[in-house]
Amino acid sequence: MKIRVVTLVTSTLVVSGCGFIGDGGGSEGKKADASKETTMNMREAADHAEGIIDATLKAINPPVVAMRGPSSDSSCTDLRNDGTGTGAVTRRRYVMTIISTERRGSFLGVVERYWKNEGYQIKSVRNSADMPAIFMTAPDGFQVSLEFGYKGQAGFHVASPCVTESKVTEAPRKPLEPGSPESKGLPYIHSDFWSARTPIPSASPRTSAGEG
Repeated sequence: MKIRVVTLVTSTLVVSGCGFIGDGGGSEGKKADASKETTMNMREAADHAEGIIDATLKAINPPVVAMRGPSSDSSCTDLRNDGTGTGAVTRRRYVMTIISTERRGSFLGVVERYWKNEGYQIKSVRNSADMPAIFMTAPDGFQVSLEFGYKGQAGFHVASPCVTESKVTEAPRKPLEPGSPESKGLPYIHSDFWSARTPIPSASPRTSAGEG
């Protein structure tokens, strides 16, 4: 389903910051930030969003198992709801490894450190024992988040800024067998570290990249 996103149009019609993602305050649609521009098209933006998630998952140690979620794309419009020739894409990945309540803060910390090392800036944080979240912005205007939701499932979301409109191919998703644990869409894989119901040891986990 196409979603129309209102943006501010610059003279080049190449704008950013209109990708939508939760920011902890319930808002979704974002106006363009003319201070950040990109010449990507939507297909390239989708590939880049997948790459951001892949790199983030590789930085988590001990590793976790994640499954692709639904993709979405949107048309960016100006304040008069006219087309701008730009659009935005969102990519999602859901962690199927069980992250216990006691380890969620540490999991967020690992991801936050990696993103900060990559130059990302914090937008907001949701402080919650059961459903914590962090929302950040990459230097190129992509918005990223790690959110814990129902049954403690961790989800990565990456939304692009408005880029040149183009055809977008949906990333392949693994077929699910009816009745399988995966088909329920909730975490089910046990990790001796991340699923432990004890406080994190004093020597916290480290990202596998970006820390000396």
